[in-house]
Amino acid sequence: MKKPVGEITSVDFHWYLNIYHGASYFRRWHGERDKSGTLLVHKSTHHFDLLNWFLDSDPVEVTAYGDLEHYGINHPYRGHNCRNCAYTDKCRFYWDITKNKHMIDLYVKNEKYDGYIRDNCLWREDIDIFDKMAVQIKYANNVQVSYSLTTYSPYEGWRIAFNGMDGRIESWEDLPWRQQEKINQAELHAAEMNQGSSGQVSYDEIFLMKNFDRDHKIIKVETSKGGHGGGDTRLQDKIFRDPDMPDPYKYSAGTRDGAMSCLIGIAARKSIDEKRPVRIEELTDIKPHPTRGE
Repeated sequence: MKKPVGEITSVDFHWYLNIYHGASYFRRWHGERDKSGTLLVHKSTHHFDLLNWFLDSDPVEVTAYGDLEHYGINHPYRGHNCRNCAYTDKCRFYWDITKNKHMIDLYVKNEKYDGYIRDNCLWREDIDIFDKMAVQIKYANNVQVSYSLTTYSPYEGWRIAFNGMDGRIESWEDLPWRQQEKINQAELHAAEMNQGSSGQVSYDEIFLMKNFDRDHKIIKVETSKGGHGGGDTRLQDKIFRDPDMPDPYKYSAGTRDGAMSCLIGIAARKSIDEKRPVRIEELTDIKPHPTRGE
């Protein structure tokens, strides 16, 4: 296998949820630990799954830090939900669900059946998850990862970098200073979930630079359209169109893959609560492997 920057030794991975998407988790059941397990389990496991796939290895040990400093009790006033709030003229996070017919039909009209409140107060005292998280992960192949999740960023996006013995690979998505056009952050989450395609071709970029070289290389990759960066379409095709379709890059994940990604989030939460490193083998009898295929 060609390794343009040599053996990977460490990874920097940072994910930014904007004030619309990030806040949406705290408006709902996700904001309560006994229902979501915290965003380290509900949201970050998607990112940990990517890391496991990128590195082709299993996590061994996790050390994490996290706190609740923005949402929840960190505000001078609160209400029941946005529809029944006395502070709509003062709260910059006020969101009027009644202006969205789809939300009314899907959520509001069914609250009496399922108890799912879509516009809960962001400052309610029941919120007990972290809104900032930093995680250090050591892998069985000795790669070290520095990961963070921010839930109140002014923009939505991510950046990742792979540090190798012979160079560095970087990539990113939706970082405003990397984009020529302005991004409407209020509409970005809805666009991400859109199953359709605009028909326009756009590209993401991968930055590659080798040690001792003055020049760098930009590799352009056509952006996948559709929900979750094109992942929804691939998943639906795999399930409904052709379960036996070719998978040369091993995109498909099994139950073990899912378990290992969840275990990172669980270990991170435990590390924060107990203020110590947590080994994956404390949580399961699954033995971490240096290579996922073993």
